[in-house]
Amino acid sequence: MDEEEALAARSMTSRSVVTGAEEEAAVIMASDDIAQLADALAKTHVGDGELSYKGLGLKLDDAESVEELVREIEQYQGLRALRLEGNTFGVEAAQAIAKALESKDLLQRCYWSDMFTARLRSEIPTALRSLGSALMSAGARLTELDLSDNAFGPDGVKGIEQLLKSPSCHTLRELRLNNCGMGIGGGKILADALIDCHRHALAQGAQFKLRVFIAGRNRLENEGARALAKAFQLMGSLEEVHMPQNGITHKGVMALASAMRHNPELCVLNFNDNTFTKRGTLAMVQALRHLRHVQVINFGDCLVRSEGAIALAAVLREGLPILRELNLSFGEITEASALVVAQAVMDKTHMENVDLNGNCLGEEGCEALRETMENMDKGDMLASLSDDEGEPDEEDDEDDDDDDDEEEDDEEVGDDSNEDDEEIVKENGVSRNDNSPPKLHSPAELTSFLSCPTVEELLRLGETRTNLMQQIDVSDPHEAADVLLKIASLYCEEPETKTAVLETIDDVLKKLFCGSTIQSYCFLSTLLVLMGFLKGEGKIKKVSLVPGQLLCLEHAVQQHYFSQHHAQLLNNFMSKNSDALKSFSAAREKLCSALEKRCNDQH
Repeated sequence: MDEEEALAARSMTSRSVVTGAEEEAAVIMASDDIAQLADALAKTHVGDGELSYKGLGLKLDDAESVEELVREIEQYQGLRALRLEGNTFGVEAAQAIAKALESKDLLQRCYWSDMFTARLRSEIPTALRSLGSALMSAGARLTELDLSDNAFGPDGVKGIEQLLKSPSCHTLRELRLNNCGMGIGGGKILADALIDCHRHALAQGAQFKLRVFIAGRNRLENEGARALAKAFQLMGSLEEVHMPQNGITHKGVMALASAMRHNPELCVLNFNDNTFTKRGTLAMVQALRHLRHVQVINFGDCLVRSEGAIALAAVLREGLPILRELNLSFGEITEASALVVAQAVMDKTHMENVDLNGNCLGEEGCEALRETMENMDKGDMLASLSDDEGEPDEEDDEDDDDDDDEEEDDEEVGDDSNEDDEEIVKENGVSRNDNSPPKLHSPAELTSFLSCPTVEELLRLGETRTNLMQQIDVSDPHEAADVLLKIASLYCEEPETKTAVLETIDDVLKKLFCGSTIQSYCFLSTLLVLMGFLKGEGKIKKVSLVPGQLLCLEHAVQQHYFSQHHAQLLNNFMSKNSDALKSFSAAREKLCSALEKRCNDQH
């Protein structure tokens, strides 16, 4: 053999050795994979009708990769729950599993979250359709379906659409679709599927009674929320609703609130990290009035703000008898409003946790809140205040209302009606206009008086002053507060005028306070906004205060219709803003003294 032949022979031998080594390594690797899968399957939990492959981290691409898993499913008699979460399945693997499920008519619970990691989004709907079709073919009757953390988008919802409409979901009680990236489109598809499921169930003499709905982090926004609200209202069976971090603003919140009213068994409401603002919060408050079984409210990071917090305090006083947890963290709530909330939980015997962290209390406000809770022997239920944002800057009082642009004009109606009165209103707001108007009787004339009251007109009304209340819409807190301040501005020490003003003030407040606590609290918070003691939403014109208004409040606080908790609410703000009333020191001292006395009454 010459030198070239020898070299060629050595090269062939070398390649044979390398090829053989590669083949051996491949066999070893394949053996390792099989061993790993076998070891993983050996760890599956089998029992109580449940077969679990939860969290094994398996990457199963094709039918061959799931042969052992499929065999276990096929051999499991009486399978009622299947856990596949924490693994990743390709289309072929999912189709193989689906084939095995076609005979599992007893299957009720499918825990299929986080099972498409690293898969193309286009693959997921096909895999879901296969699995859903298998469940329908088997005649399964599901009670729980969890597809959270799959990031399948609107197309993924299409993948389960037919399953959700089918008889297999007429029995569904819990639906979990957290962090699936559904978006507005997916939310609408889901809502339509739930509505169809409800209607089809009724047509077959059954009832679709979904109890738990979870769909956080899905960017549903207002349109998706509104679509789902229609489904929720139709079902009326919900006990838990979790929809955090969905980009929903007050319009979507209002639709959801309306739907919540039709679900009387609600226990848990979690809308964390959406944007309520005042209107959304008030809508939720109205819904909560009708719900007697709520145990958990999570409106954290929802921008409920101070007015919203006061309204929620009202519903706490008036309802929610078994509430255990209240989360109003990171909501731009100031000290005085936080104290109103704290005082409202005093009689909540089931309350375990109140979270007001991340608001705008300031160091002194945090200490005042802790002290208030401790004085009620409820200090241990107050969550940490370590992330408090500090007191808001005064210069921020007029901005930050861009989320309310569309309806601000409506809120301003009537604000400008007082502008032309300034020339004729003198000390304490008493008019010196000598042009005596004719005697007033008609509703139109009474309305005219309310828009621009004078002492002479008030006195001329005589006994017909009682008819004024018929012209005041007490359901509109802005109108009621505006009227009260205008009439109170007429106060003076002349006996006849003083009597007329105070009697009229009593009539107004009696009507306002004889209604719901929510009505009276919304009135008081609006009154505080107009007086400049509370930051409100929208472009609301503050009233130029005169001593007579404070003296009328001092009188009212001492009347039987002005309850102790109303006095506490007012006192929280007056004590915080006493410096703003320095120019009315005598009137301020009288009002503050009356408030303190009323707050400390033991009866």
